[in-house]
Amino acid sequence: MRVVICPDKFRGTATATEAAQAIAEGVSASANDVAVLPMADGGEGTLDALGGSNRTSQVTGPLGDPVHARWRISGDSAVVEMAEASGLLLAGGAQHNDPLSATTLGTGEVIAEARAAGARRIIVGVGGSASTDGGLGAIRAMEPIVRFSGVDLVVACDVTTQFLEAPSIFGPQKGATPAQIELLERRLSRLADLYMEEYGVDVVNLPRSGAAGGLAGGLAAVGAQLVNGFDLVAEEVELEDAVANADLVITGEGHLDTESFNGKVVGSVASIAERHAVPVVAVVGARDSDLRVPSALAVISLVESFGPEMAKQGTLSCLASLGSNILSFASPDE
Repeated sequence: MRVVICPDKFRGTATATEAAQAIAEGVSASANDVAVLPMADGGEGTLDALGGSNRTSQVTGPLGDPVHARWRISGDSAVVEMAEASGLLLAGGAQHNDPLSATTLGTGEVIAEARAAGARRIIVGVGGSASTDGGLGAIRAMEPIVRFSGVDLVVACDVTTQFLEAPSIFGPQKGATPAQIELLERRLSRLADLYMEEYGVDVVNLPRSGAAGGLAGGLAAVGAQLVNGFDLVAEEVELEDAVANADLVITGEGHLDTESFNGKVVGSVASIAERHAVPVVAVVGARDSDLRVPSALAVISLVESFGPEMAKQGTLSCLASLGSNILSFASPDE
């Protein structure tokens, strides 16, 4: 039996790599061919999914303090994850964040270092940001922008939010009050005019431009291409070919809800598996009780199987213990 294991992270309890390896440990006794492909949708975990870090740089954190950001370069290709430099967790979460002053400066510093190291293709994973600065901090750190001429700058986005929608949709998650959200909206509106004036790019109605508090839009203004994060990661790790040749696909994430089927890992993996008529199982920490899932997707909830405390405190051991229970979902004829 050939099994492809391709989960997203279990937020707060396990990275995608840790989750995939734990599941592999459980099924390897019965499956003779196990492929481990940790996945991401452009947000946190994108760096690990694309090979992990081999560089670390000290840059400006979201609130101005120095932080150490991991990134990767291989040949002339680099991968930068904005959460490593400008993430909400680095600011201490929403409770300790300052949504008005949080900046993407550090992300731009890492991008600039990648360019200085010889990168001609730079993938920027965005998600989990502390800031709503429209990418202005990053752009200022990248100047002069002319040095990125001929560089393929690709932004992996996990949402399709437009530029001016970012404050209202994501501001509350970053600790912004209603009054601060209105101020941030006015700031982004003025910034959109500035980008149009300086770079000739209208970011207002650009799909995905609101990702990471408008960082995606700012990078688009200086020539970046905004793409679906899952699709980019899937192409880089050749997921489609792996699934097409599998007898069973196992994906998963921390919490299964309607958003899981809106360009996220679980729903996207399930669609690929269905396209190739391969059985697919989603192992999740928990799921919404009223959630309707595609008929072709089997779901195993750790909370339902082991109880909420064990599922949270012992996520990896729970994943490893599932073993043959997961394999039973494969067609007996395959």
